[in-house]
Amino acid sequence: MLVLLILHLMAALLAPLLVRWWGPRACYPLALAPAATFGWAVAHTGAVRDGGAVVETYPWIPQLRFDLALRVTTLGWLMLLLVGGVGALVLVYSARYFHAGSAGLARFAGVMVAFAGAMVGLVISDDLLLLYVFWELTTVFSYLLIGHSTERRSSRWAAAQALTVTTLGGLAMLVGFLLLGQHAGGYRWSTIAAAPLPGGGYLVTAVLLVLAGALAKSAVFPFNAWLPVAMAAPTPVSAYLHAAAMVKAGVFLVGLLGPVLAHAGPWRPVTTVAGLVTLVAGGWAALRQTDLKLLLAYGTVSQLGLLTVVLGVGTPQAALAGVALLAAHALFKAALFLVVGALDHGAGSRDLRELSRVGREAPLLAGVATLAAASMAGLPPLLGFVAKEAVLAAFTDRPLVLAVLVAGIALTVGYSVRFLWGAFATRPGVPTTGIERPPAAMVVPAALLALAGLAAGVAAGPFGALLRPYAELFGPVEEGLALWHGPTLALGLSAVAIGGGVLLHLARGPLAPALARLRIPVGGNQGYEWVTHRFDRVAIEVTGATQRGSLPQYLGTVLLALVLVPGAAMLLSRPWRTGIALWDSPVQLLVCLVIAVAALLAVGARRRLTAMLLVGVTGYGTAMMFVLYGAPDLALTQFLVETATIAVFVLVLRRLPERFSARPLRRSRWVRRGIGVAAGLVLAGLALAASGARRVPSISAAFPELAVAQGYGRNVVNVTLVDIRAWDTMGEIAVLVVTATGVASLIFERSRTGPRPRRPRPTAPRADRRTVWLRGGTTLHARRRSIVFEVVTRLIFHTVLLFSLFLLFSGHNAPGGGFSGGLVAGLALALRYLAGGRYELAEAAPVGAGTVLGAGLGVSVGTGVLGLLLSGDVLQSVKVNLWLPLVGHFYLVTSLFFDIGVYLVVVGLVLDILRSLGAEVDRHVEAAGEPSRGLVVEREGDRT
Repeated sequence: MLVLLILHLMAALLAPLLVRWWGPRACYPLALAPAATFGWAVAHTGAVRDGGAVVETYPWIPQLRFDLALRVTTLGWLMLLLVGGVGALVLVYSARYFHAGSAGLARFAGVMVAFAGAMVGLVISDDLLLLYVFWELTTVFSYLLIGHSTERRSSRWAAAQALTVTTLGGLAMLVGFLLLGQHAGGYRWSTIAAAPLPGGGYLVTAVLLVLAGALAKSAVFPFNAWLPVAMAAPTPVSAYLHAAAMVKAGVFLVGLLGPVLAHAGPWRPVTTVAGLVTLVAGGWAALRQTDLKLLLAYGTVSQLGLLTVVLGVGTPQAALAGVALLAAHALFKAALFLVVGALDHGAGSRDLRELSRVGREAPLLAGVATLAAASMAGLPPLLGFVAKEAVLAAFTDRPLVLAVLVAGIALTVGYSVRFLWGAFATRPGVPTTGIERPPAAMVVPAALLALAGLAAGVAAGPFGALLRPYAELFGPVEEGLALWHGPTLALGLSAVAIGGGVLLHLARGPLAPALARLRIPVGGNQGYEWVTHRFDRVAIEVTGATQRGSLPQYLGTVLLALVLVPGAAMLLSRPWRTGIALWDSPVQLLVCLVIAVAALLAVGARRRLTAMLLVGVTGYGTAMMFVLYGAPDLALTQFLVETATIAVFVLVLRRLPERFSARPLRRSRWVRRGIGVAAGLVLAGLALAASGARRVPSISAAFPELAVAQGYGRNVVNVTLVDIRAWDTMGEIAVLVVTATGVASLIFERSRTGPRPRRPRPTAPRADRRTVWLRGGTTLHARRRSIVFEVVTRLIFHTVLLFSLFLLFSGHNAPGGGFSGGLVAGLALALRYLAGGRYELAEAAPVGAGTVLGAGLGVSVGTGVLGLLLSGDVLQSVKVNLWLPLVGHFYLVTSLFFDIGVYLVVVGLVLDILRSLGAEVDRHVEAAGEPSRGLVVEREGDRT
């Protein structure tokens, strides 16, 4: 089964390339992926015939007990036949539906195959969380398919509505899955089904949440509005997603969970009431439609309601009838959608008021449509008749529900006749509609689906025997499927429904006013638009009230929420431990007092530079605390980070006013101090609570031994970063790269990887040129130069770089590492920039910051691949013993290369900040011609 998913993934990735080569004909080879699914299901018929299951399990995340658990039973087998068979035929149909040069064809082909693969994954998933993953993938892919015509507003609106409704339902369903899984101790449905169900409100909540997702996906009341709007999608999309695949996902979930949850809580009342309302409302709306595609859409909504009632009631006979109806509906509705597409493709219209004598112009197409519509109306000997009669027989003991079902089936017959009459009949007063002969690739798929419904109806007994194991999950099945059961009540009711449907069509003239008046006061679309507009209005009001452009206000709101919610909970529960030692030595108390005083003074500072320096004091004080507690690595990193932060502040502050504004007022400053003190107390209390909440020994207790035995280093901190928790570090440096890119993109107007700006060449005679300490310094205005600063920078720059390399290479066994070394190297570059300006920075680092960042990330990722090749595990350190003359024996650990990548990423980050907040801002200032910030270039005898 996993092979099927991989096959669909590969086909989806290759689809754009195939479309580029072959155009629409690329759909033919792409159809092989869903065809393989159909073939696999046929080949495994014997495995599920007697109630067996095909099971595959692949370990994925053992710590979370999350595996790729795949399982196919009777219901999943039937869905695979439909998803694979209909999907293959729809792709074949698409090869002639689209023409060469159709906009977005490559995207359509790739997404269509990907959607088919997601449906396969949804159907075969045994783990509910895995099912949810594929569930949401179908939502995303359906959004792309429904919104295929991006230039049309109706398509974009329809896609957004489908995405919103099904995603919200999916999130509710996920919470229900979590509730069921937490109670059962696992998320495999086969495990949950064997465990006792929870009781009371817990089960009721879980059932309602799961049903919300299922009903939203299958467009069942009250979520039925999105499906007719989704008809903005191309017809092949409607034939697949809205007949055999996506909308069947919710019904499939009801059928999958029904054997366990059908008698639990509100399951049966919700499915029955929602399904019956959808059945009648959808059928009644279909009778009003003049667009053939919309007629089928509302008919689909009606049939999905019927399926929800039948599969949700939870009896063996209804279950058997439900899966038969599931297959019948997929076959006849997909065929009818394909017929409408061929009709629209050939005649240029699908409005029944404009079509006349099409049946005579395209008799083969009319024959296929008649066969499929007869199955939809429930006429013998088609599968639709067999399923409809089985449905009526299953509800003979529920007279009220049975009466509504008969009325709904009569409506189905009515809009089936309306479809055939509107599409193919001769209409008086309407000129004959000219239609091009549809190509075989557009007729054959629809014909095969219609004929499959005929064949399954004739072979109802054997076909029912294949479906019987699913129904037996609810109990013993008294009567199987058959084309003829004799003169039964169900047969009589079926005749009544057929007669009633025909009368509805014959009385369409007198019924027209009633059809126009009898509708829900607020339609589904109007309700959706009202809700979304109200949300937009509330969002605007909330944004206007809260987003005032004041960063202190935003931060104060966040801190107040922290103080009020977790702080109040902490005061009520008092989770902290007693007997706390406040300090180990008086020096620690002294440092803490310095930090507190600096923080309080920073709040009241009026000058920006003063506030920045006071904040720096708190950072350096924290580093001193690390020193006093014996953490040299953390202290070194904190010192370097604080220094780099001050450098960044300097770059920003030079473009801001010297003082803060007249505000905040004295009173508001005390309010801010109070918020800060309260937030500090809450965080301190939470830290105490967290430190006293441990119930088991920390895993970090084993780190020192692991660092030597598996990381081959004595610096536990560094080995943890590059080996024990290397995946965390990999994620962090990736975030650094993204952050640097985002910051630079706000300022840069040019490439970040191209050549650096070159220092202007002096034009003075050679005899007037004198030796300079920093080449870039000559481009600065005299008032901005400091010869002492330039001399010191020239003398210590290379020493600082060597020190950064020392920290890099010694960090495995002594304080240091790639992060610390990279910060030191970055500070050396900051020194060059501050002393000599942007051209001096280009002299110091004649390479793009993006190049350095990419190289660092590439080296780190390459180290992970190297570990995989050498040891079989990604990012696993490997010790390589070496010998060199005059050096002797020594060893090299592969995690050093990972540390080199970290070093390069940090250097690239600092370089990007210097180039964006420093050099690029200087360039903007220079371009703006601000005299106080301008750069100068020596000319012959004068300076500007």
